[in-house]
Amino acid sequence: MTHRRLPRMGALRLRLLTGAALVIGAPLSQLAFAQAAQAQTTPASAATQTATAQAPQSTPQTPGADGLTPDAVFVDADSAQRQGDVVSAQGSAEDRVMARFQDHSLRAQDVTYDLQSQVATASGDAELTAPDGSVVHAERIELDSDLKAGVAVDLATRLSNGSSLMAATAVRRSETVSELNRVIFTPCPICTVDGATKTPSVSIQASKAVQNEELRAILYRDVVFRLGGVPIFYLPAFSHPDPTVDRASGFLVPWGDYQAGRGVSLELPYLHVISPSEDVLVSPQFNTKVAPLLNLQWRKRFADGMIVARGGATYGRSFGDFDLDGDGDAESNVRFGDRTTRSYLLAHGAFDPDGPWRWGFTAERVSDKTLFDRYDVRDAYQDNGLYYGDSRRLISQIYAERQTKRSYLSVAAFTMQSLRVAQFDPVTPALNVFEDDKTLPLVAPLIEARWEPEGPVFGGRLRLRGSAVALTRDAYVGFPTLAPELIPGGPTDGLPGVDSRRVTGQAEWRRAMISPIGVRWEPFVDLRADVYSVDDLPPAMGVENETYTRARASAGVDVSYPLYRRLSASSDLILEPMAQLSISNKADLDRRIPNEDSQITELDHLSLFRMDRFPGYDLLEGGLRFTAGARATLHWDEVRSASLFIGRSMRADDQDEYLTPIPDDPTRLYDPSGLASRTSDWVVQGSFNPSDRMRGWFHATIDGNGEIRRAEATVDGRWGRRNLASLSYIVDHSNPLDGPENRNYEFVQLSGHQFVYGNWGVAVTGIADLERDIVTRSEVGLLYDDDCFRIELGWRRDNTRVRPTGPAEGVYIRLNLATFGSSGYDRNDMR
Repeated sequence: MTHRRLPRMGALRLRLLTGAALVIGAPLSQLAFAQAAQAQTTPASAATQTATAQAPQSTPQTPGADGLTPDAVFVDADSAQRQGDVVSAQGSAEDRVMARFQDHSLRAQDVTYDLQSQVATASGDAELTAPDGSVVHAERIELDSDLKAGVAVDLATRLSNGSSLMAATAVRRSETVSELNRVIFTPCPICTVDGATKTPSVSIQASKAVQNEELRAILYRDVVFRLGGVPIFYLPAFSHPDPTVDRASGFLVPWGDYQAGRGVSLELPYLHVISPSEDVLVSPQFNTKVAPLLNLQWRKRFADGMIVARGGATYGRSFGDFDLDGDGDAESNVRFGDRTTRSYLLAHGAFDPDGPWRWGFTAERVSDKTLFDRYDVRDAYQDNGLYYGDSRRLISQIYAERQTKRSYLSVAAFTMQSLRVAQFDPVTPALNVFEDDKTLPLVAPLIEARWEPEGPVFGGRLRLRGSAVALTRDAYVGFPTLAPELIPGGPTDGLPGVDSRRVTGQAEWRRAMISPIGVRWEPFVDLRADVYSVDDLPPAMGVENETYTRARASAGVDVSYPLYRRLSASSDLILEPMAQLSISNKADLDRRIPNEDSQITELDHLSLFRMDRFPGYDLLEGGLRFTAGARATLHWDEVRSASLFIGRSMRADDQDEYLTPIPDDPTRLYDPSGLASRTSDWVVQGSFNPSDRMRGWFHATIDGNGEIRRAEATVDGRWGRRNLASLSYIVDHSNPLDGPENRNYEFVQLSGHQFVYGNWGVAVTGIADLERDIVTRSEVGLLYDDDCFRIELGWRRDNTRVRPTGPAEGVYIRLNLATFGSSGYDRNDMR
């Protein structure tokens, strides 16, 4: 054999090895070589040979990010030589041959290329990095130049998503099929943070694996599933989607639990991908004590929107807790009624085409008001669409919006179905009385509009608003829709529902001015007019139909004076006293106007300074008012901070129209809004962030006697690397009288998990009803969690009064596996 260094003469042309590549385009090996090309080389130095080669081109090519055209290859090696038709390049363990081509990088100790057979070989710690970050290691690689066949020995690859694949040998059978022998695949890390090897939490070991890129799947033979290195399950054959596939058809991780009402329940979700923009999820729930429930979901993404339709159905009897023997105790798991079809539908769509218009819809209905509770249907109450159904209310709507820089218009129509309990049965929860859907209105249409001129008006900002709504009811509703004195005496069954229509127009002008000493003055003028038309009033009123008009003119000024002081290089203090003075004509609160949208008022630091502090239009405020408050904000540094707001409003006259009857004693009135007297409730609100691992927030309204009317507080904390907890408290003591109709409440909610040893920990969740002195919901579980595997096994109890089966206890299992899926399913995510 002869050995020759590459000549230093630029005139000599020879066939030069221009590259050898192992190309990874999928989670298993996809082997490829760059074409050999005619090249003219010039050695860089006596120790290193570099060359850039490019095949002749009929048309110019655009260089990539590395400066190479698609057919060009850059080679850097200690030495390169030719022996007959074999061209080779050598490096060392410390300084391997490096080749760069088509955005790939190849390193190996020895690279050879046979010009006659066009077979290339890379050996000695061969490593290829693909553009997506995937890295392949092999002791030896052999490939031909047409990309259709190849062999790799001692293959190990780490993909961009963190998965790892190892095989004794790998053979590239064609452009779409790769075959591997003695395979280990894991989605988990195989090294610790300091580089030491570790046993993966989850792995698949197989005698043979085949990747079919047309199927976008990996097929295994003689499969052993290992958990922490321990074999736990064997299958003669198994397949799963290619890890680079975003979504693929197949079974998702099942969901299982046990409850006394249903027995052992197992949900087996199967995802069928129809296209990149469409899929179907079939998720049957099998129960040992009751009929199964079939859940289906269809998702479709369009160029300008998407539709998600979810539903479920079963055929069987109802079940719940009944007091069969009359001893005052309910017997559990009672089957009653005829077999019938029970189903639900939860669908929504949203479309946002080019231009100012967008539109959407929701369709939500259930055949049985307790179906979600009996079968524990997850995520039944979601916020989709323009308007949301509140707690335990489903909403079906269609809407359209138009928005520009200066205007907004929305038109909607909707109807609701209530799953709320109107009257609880203290012994037999299956006999709870639910809210009548006929008492809920059909809202069609509901129109909201805003417009602002482009330039200033009299130096300030002018905003015009408009609103219109029509409500139709099938059944009569008294208080709180109608004022108590208008409700006829005696039974109201058979009375028609009160229908109403409203049109509102409003104009607001504001101008901000800052004085030389920094005081901010913002005078404003507000004009508003309402027209109401009411039909089917109670006969006791002596009139069936009536039209009412009212108007209000207001003027006032907002004043604030922010004060700033630097306390240190990293801390500062901001004090901001603020006040509002306004005067209006007296509010025209005609008691015959139904109160549909202003029944619940929550005062906070924002609504306290609004002209109308009620959430809707049916109630409004007037007269002379003065509102004052102050906010203090302290920043210790970029992370730690705290703020506090305190404010209150005063008016010239009491507003008895805001008083409502106490449910347990209609002859007495109380003020749930905190706005009926001359002085409103105090509003106290704040937040604190003592570190980057802890934050909190609180809000409270306090009456003139110092009693808390409503309050809410939340604290979130993190410690260690993964430990966390959240504690929340909420209270409403606005009703001054105890009784069965009293809706006061007081809850404490706790959730968190603590790792005790390594990846092992405990997880707890609980909600305590302090008003009734019971724990309504609780979960306690044993948790294992690492970088790719999480399992939680625990016990839970549901003691809410809406459950027709009474208190439910059972065991739950939650499982999440990286790459293979999880026990949860993102119903709105579609790439």
